[in-house]
Amino acid sequence: MLLTPRNEAQRTRRSRRRLKVPAMLATAVSVCLLAASAPATPLGIGDRLYPHLGNPGYDVASYDLAFTYSGNNSKPLKAVTTIDAWTTADLEHVNLDFAHGKVESVEVDGEAASFRSAGEDLVVTPSEQVPDGSWMRITVRHTSDPVYGEKREGGWVRTADGLAMANQADAAHVVFPCNDHPSDKALFTIRVTAPNGYTAVANGLPTDVDRAGRSTTWTYRSRHPMATELAQVSIGRSKVVHRTGPHGLPVRDVVPAEDRVRLEPWLKKTPGHIAWMENKVGRYPFETYGLLMAHASTGFELETQTLSLFERELFTQAAFPKWYVEAIMVHELAHQWFGDSVSPRTWSDLWLSEGHATWYEALYAAEKAGRPLETRMKAAYAASDRWRAAGGPPAAPKAPSPGKKNGIFRPNVYDGAALVLFALRQEIGRPAFERLERLWVSRHRDGVASTADFVVLAEEVAGRELDGFLHPWLYGKKTPPMPGQPEWRSVDPAEAATKAGTKAGKPVAKPAGTKVGAKAGTKAGKPVAKPAGTKAGTKAGKKAGGK
Repeated sequence: MLLTPRNEAQRTRRSRRRLKVPAMLATAVSVCLLAASAPATPLGIGDRLYPHLGNPGYDVASYDLAFTYSGNNSKPLKAVTTIDAWTTADLEHVNLDFAHGKVESVEVDGEAASFRSAGEDLVVTPSEQVPDGSWMRITVRHTSDPVYGEKREGGWVRTADGLAMANQADAAHVVFPCNDHPSDKALFTIRVTAPNGYTAVANGLPTDVDRAGRSTTWTYRSRHPMATELAQVSIGRSKVVHRTGPHGLPVRDVVPAEDRVRLEPWLKKTPGHIAWMENKVGRYPFETYGLLMAHASTGFELETQTLSLFERELFTQAAFPKWYVEAIMVHELAHQWFGDSVSPRTWSDLWLSEGHATWYEALYAAEKAGRPLETRMKAAYAASDRWRAAGGPPAAPKAPSPGKKNGIFRPNVYDGAALVLFALRQEIGRPAFERLERLWVSRHRDGVASTADFVVLAEEVAGRELDGFLHPWLYGKKTPPMPGQPEWRSVDPAEAATKAGTKAGKPVAKPAGTKVGAKAGTKAGKPVAKPAGTKAGTKAGKKAGGK
């Protein structure tokens, strides 16, 4: 829930006397928050997959990010991050997620605060305790370093002419200090200063362009709350292309300047894609949309809010059929409803985002390119038990491997999750399913929602109990029978491994979900492109698509 900022007169007045710390506290988290003598400790909100992401004790209302780019994408950017938040506990220490950059100073409500690092947290100690229910402003002056070691995934993406962002799932805090969990959404203002000749674009709409001497500062502001993982900043020698979408929606695309004409045939398709999605689930949820076509090799596409990130090569290489590229464009667009406007409450709820985006990707291919949805779902059903064995059930994915934090993006939360939606449609009927989809995105707009919320709403729409039906589909180790399709079979992982056997005494196959395993995604039911279980190989589409 978004907490609306109060004005100065409404802010809680703080006592000038430091509050006493209780001698006995109920939990270790409370000890970390309140005990002045406790060492700096990394906290977290206990997410099953990313236990140290997010922090207890406050709810962020807004971020103000200011970056100064030198023109060299191998050098750290100067940055100032300002966070406005409401406290939900007495805080003697305030933990922020921040793991990659040099902190120069921290202020809390305009007063200098001490700070130190603990794991991937920046632990801030204000001059006096911040009481529960207070309005709090934290200002951090720091650097934002776009160069990472081999173990770091995400954050700044260095392009041929500048930078872009790819923060999913847990990398926003390598770019700026934050409460880096999708359950704490906030409004964003983003300012970027760069040498003249560069163009900066960020989430939301522009509010100011200030040219001073040899540099220009662009300011963008979001009108809707956003998760930190969806923040986007593009800095490059870019061209911003404007057009109008349905209902007068401003559509702006960001492309390398030299590719403007070459990419236009793809850019002009977006208004039609938006109209198609609106026909399925209702009005587009944000103030603008567009594509950021980055000259970079990422291995994925990404649904950053109002400005989806794509590799330029998806549109310039002839290897991918046109219908296929459009389906991937629709996948990222669908995320604006599923994942961006309605964000996962925990990372275990990722299937609600990726499964829905995959569903509308497949549905678009079926309606516009004659690629039968049932064919794709039958192929997914055949692979589903293998995907569950490798990556866990759709709503209970296995934790990522050490050093592979993006490892949750496996086939089980893409086509495996879309299969759950197909089964639900089979069970309750198409009219009820379509009502459910529309109601889901309208009821939870600008918020967060969980798997349990989805089940409750599905039962409300269907007018009957569905937990008994959905629980095995969402949490079972084995794929349940498909309603209306008794002949469909899922290949047992052990049986598949036995059949794979060996060739000339050498192993020839590995289970899906391994680096060289079965392919994620399908083209008309046939495996495509990338190994399942890799960052680049999990969206059912180009390179198994983007994230």
